[in-house]
Amino acid sequence: MKLVSSCLVGLCATWRAKDSTREKLEEMLASGQLIPVCPEQMGGLATPRPPAEIVGGDGDAVLDGRAKVMSREGVDVTENFIRGAEEVLKLAQRVRPDEIVMKEKSPSCGVRYIYDGSFKGHLVPGSGVATALLRRHGFIVVSDEEFLHGIASPPKDDPTVYA
Repeated sequence: MKLVSSCLVGLCATWRAKDSTREKLEEMLASGQLIPVCPEQMGGLATPRPPAEIVGGDGDAVLDGRAKVMSREGVDVTENFIRGAEEVLKLAQRVRPDEIVMKEKSPSCGVRYIYDGSFKGHLVPGSGVATALLRRHGFIVVSDEEFLHGIASPPKDDPTVYA
């Protein structure tokens, strides 16, 4: 059994109320191999919602109180992101998935890369809040890109990635 970001299996859970469907994951859901989760919805945020990014670090920094999650409008939604991460953790502790597949680049679910907090589309190395919390508790978390394609990083020609 695996947990998976809801948006990856056809549920409209992204901030835009869209999905990021991955056909293989939809097939796995239909066969009962996956449980969908959306940390942002589980943290009390509406769909659609204003986009949010981590400002001042990554998910670990948020959990340690050194960074915040802010909406593009300047609203601090850190508490929602932490609450959502905690809810996903509770589920993971009950289900004990062998792996958790999360949506790369998300401030909740990002595994290797997140946006830098400028709302300009720039990526930086780091994980989202839910991914960071799950990893702290020993869960194996992989991105949709890693799971589906074995891709461990954005394409080298991606101009938005700053190392």
